Amino acid sequence: MSKVALVTGGTRGIGLAISMQLKEDGFQVVAIYHGNEEAAEKFRADTKCHAYKADVSNYEDCKAVFEKIKEEVGAIEILVNNAGITRDSTLHKMKPENWHAVIETNLTSCFYTSHIVINGMRERGFGRIINISSINGQKGQFGQTNYSAAKAGMIGFTKALALEGAAKGITVNAVCPGYIETDMTSAINKEVLDSIIRQIPITRMGKPEEIAAAVSFLASDKAAFITGATLSINGGQYMA
Repeated sequence: MSKVALVTGGTRGIGLAISMQLKEDGFQVVAIYHGNEEAAEKFRADTKCHAYKADVSNYEDCKAVFEKIKEEVGAIEILVNNAGITRDSTLHKMKPENWHAVIETNLTSCFYTSHIVINGMRERGFGRIINISSINGQKGQFGQTNYSAAKAGMIGFTKALALEGAAKGITVNAVCPGYIETDMTSAINKEVLDSIIRQIPITRMGKPEEIAAAVSFLASDKAAFITGATLSINGGQYMA
């Protein structure tokens, strides 16, 4: 029976591309979504994969849904932490609720989801955890102290958990996309977007499928000797 791969935020954007690629790779794909029912229904119809609604910033909600997935689909062996939100503003104007919303959805959710699946992975002697961070977690970004802090935290979380899981056959890696063609980037003012693209040596934004290809590799047996790594996919915009 094929391995179960779970993708948070897996019904739209980069998450959708990851879900589709992992399905093509032969995994049983399960996507988690939060609010967009229309996208979730389209995902189910187009991919014939499972989509479950959950708030990844709430531990009890995550736990209940993950237990349901285990019963209905199977034990989660590949976990892709992709769910993320933005609530941008400069720090002196940032509301505390917008700080907490981003930290809890983007970073604390990685603890919640990983905490729920880690014991099963340890018992089976196999697991793949792939955390979707960001270029802005590597270099920082004006107006994104909350987002940059959360995404940088994901990288530290990845490295520490990689050390803990290595002897049990669990690899943990981070992928840091640069600017990718998604709904999130399409909302950026064209003038600002043009100035961003001028900073990218490859002179274009990335495609969701290019991030999905990296996740596909890290989830595969070919990447069994890679753990604690941070893979930058940003067209050369930031080289770390």
